[in-house]
Amino acid sequence: MRSTYAIIFILLIIALGVCAVIAKRSRKAIGTSVAFLTGSLLLPVTGHLIIISSTSELSATIGYYFYFLGMDFVVYSLLRFTFDYCVFSWPSKKLRNVVYGLLCADALQYAFNPFFGQAFSTEPLMVEGAPYYRLVPYLGQTIHRVIDYGILVAVLVIFAVKTIRASRINSERYSVILITLSGFSLWQTFFIFSRTPVDRSMVGFGCFGLLIFYFSLYYRPLRLLDRMLANIASDMPEALYFYDGSGRCIWANAPGLALAGATEKELDQVNAKLTALFGTYEKEGKEWSSKQIIGAGNDAKYYNLEKHVVKDDSGRIAGSFLSIRDNTEEQLHFQQELYDTTHDSLTGLFTKEYLYQKIRELLAIKQDVPYMIVFVDVKNFKIVNDVFGNAFGDYAIQCIADWIQTGLSENTVCGRLAGDTFGVCLPVDEFDPHRIEQALASFEVKKENISHHVLIHLGIYVVAEKNMDVSVMFDRAHLALSSIKDDYQKHIAYYDDAMRNKVLWDQKISSQLRDAISTRQLLPYLQPIVDGQGNVVGAECLVRWNHPEHGFLPPGSFIPVFEKNGMISEIDQYIWRQACEMLSRWKDKSLFLSVNISPRDFYFMDVPAQLKALVTEYHVAPARLRLEITETVMMTDVEKRMEIFHDLKRAGFIVEMDDFGSGYSSLNMLKDMPVDFLKIDMNFLTKSQNEYKAKTIVRSIIQLSEALGIGSLTEGVETPSQYQILTEMGCKLFQGYYFSKPMPIEEFEWYAFPEDFAS
Repeated sequence: MRSTYAIIFILLIIALGVCAVIAKRSRKAIGTSVAFLTGSLLLPVTGHLIIISSTSELSATIGYYFYFLGMDFVVYSLLRFTFDYCVFSWPSKKLRNVVYGLLCADALQYAFNPFFGQAFSTEPLMVEGAPYYRLVPYLGQTIHRVIDYGILVAVLVIFAVKTIRASRINSERYSVILITLSGFSLWQTFFIFSRTPVDRSMVGFGCFGLLIFYFSLYYRPLRLLDRMLANIASDMPEALYFYDGSGRCIWANAPGLALAGATEKELDQVNAKLTALFGTYEKEGKEWSSKQIIGAGNDAKYYNLEKHVVKDDSGRIAGSFLSIRDNTEEQLHFQQELYDTTHDSLTGLFTKEYLYQKIRELLAIKQDVPYMIVFVDVKNFKIVNDVFGNAFGDYAIQCIADWIQTGLSENTVCGRLAGDTFGVCLPVDEFDPHRIEQALASFEVKKENISHHVLIHLGIYVVAEKNMDVSVMFDRAHLALSSIKDDYQKHIAYYDDAMRNKVLWDQKISSQLRDAISTRQLLPYLQPIVDGQGNVVGAECLVRWNHPEHGFLPPGSFIPVFEKNGMISEIDQYIWRQACEMLSRWKDKSLFLSVNISPRDFYFMDVPAQLKALVTEYHVAPARLRLEITETVMMTDVEKRMEIFHDLKRAGFIVEMDDFGSGYSSLNMLKDMPVDFLKIDMNFLTKSQNEYKAKTIVRSIIQLSEALGIGSLTEGVETPSQYQILTEMGCKLFQGYYFSKPMPIEEFEWYAFPEDFAS
């Protein structure tokens, strides 16, 4: 018997060693703790092997030391495994230190046993004709058992609590280890207290280590999983059908039976009923999925079908299952979300982005059909909201959208581009300009007792290049509206080559401006300003462009472009600097130069800082650099602009109001503006049909300016009679073609300083 158990212990040692190595290499998080526990069991099992095999007291005693010290190591490893497996932590560090301290103390007291004999000794027995040395326990051994069994009981309690509190699928994994550990612990207890001659309890603990290895790393509660999966399948909202290897339906859940219109006794009819419902849907022996629609319109039902094949270990088809999910609600929700994304919420028309996409698709399909892009613009729509309220404004937008959609064919798409603008793409031969002009001339929105005529303009671009970006097409259609301006009798405008050429010209000169400044293609031209005796006292500094390709460009061909895109500020800064350079050269002259300040300058720079820096850099008296502004400068941010001009006045600059009388000059503005001179436009006289009234007004303006302490300067003087009349009215300074047209610097210097050129 002793040799048999020795062989068993040897096999256990080998098995535990192999399990420890495999567990250490496992990728599972618990692998290290399992390896530690199975490895620790090697010590007590080896000790028992020595005890059973020994016939001498010394070797048996050594075996007992292996056994008892190994059990301390096993208890420590079991604690570590328990905490990792049960996801448990020490209640406190103090308790952890006490437990580990007791295990260390127990191991230490065995070290003193050879000297004091307080733990154990051995006594010989004759077993199978050979001496067997049985343990004789003393106080130290009792302490060892109390410590190890106390920790073992704590471990059993932890597993018991986890078994009770865990979910059913997890409680099984805890209960398996709890039962195993409890059984082998009772087995060892029996051998300890029964004093059986040969202790075989470590066989149980060795087997416990192997079972821990299996349960922790490989065991799955398959029966419970099968029951749970069956319950889950029964409770799933999808229709499920299970088939055997021959394709015969062997089970279906309640939704599956309801969908097929069958009972549990009619499983053999399921395939036929599903074929009648979905048509030919089966693909023999293959996994597949498909989407099916039953019905149409609002009654349509949407289904997702998926077939999965189950194979056995040899790769043969053992069965299959089919799932059918009714995703009608999900599909309808998706379609609604898609609609909301691609359609304007107020009008139901396409959104801008989706309209562009549909136009691209339409033009790609209808390659041979000539199309046009229509930009629909509601003029002054903000007034509708301000006067009648947002509710009426929304209703008006809806009415306009309804009108746009009226009578459109399937070859047409339309959408809402922004708040009060719409876009349409339609075949050229479907557009009737005469009918549309009539409709727009009398377009009214009526709601209850409110009626309002809405002014709508259409910009038309006939598509010449279907590969052009749709946004560019709409830009061109929008650009066509600029030709209508304030013509209330005209509602439709077409984009033409002249507009295209203007756009190209604007882009061209805008791209060339900085190079023109750096190479001095932009030239300052000076138009003299004279006093009542005809003496030159100053000049207005104007700009001309000596273009290398197009020659001298008139200001009207480029100044409005730069006013619109904001690049006028670069020209102004350049001319200001040129003026300061000239004034610096004319230090011994008493002339002044007037430079223009555009309203746009205030958006792109700190105007006072720039001007102050220039006069400081060139050592020019600020009063010699006069600043011409127009009343439009004060149209926005009046208080801030007023402070800017007060600042310039304090710095010594002279401020002139240009074109006074040619626009809508305000006396209130004149009252508040810190201006030093009024430049009166002679067009005020020449364009008037009542010469007497015109002269009276001009005389009054001159007298008013004198009364306010403001100087007057008349520009546009072209005849001697105009000069004489204005002199008699009291005007002090004059400018115009009667004296001189704008001229280059060299020519002006010869004109203004003839004495410098006298030979």
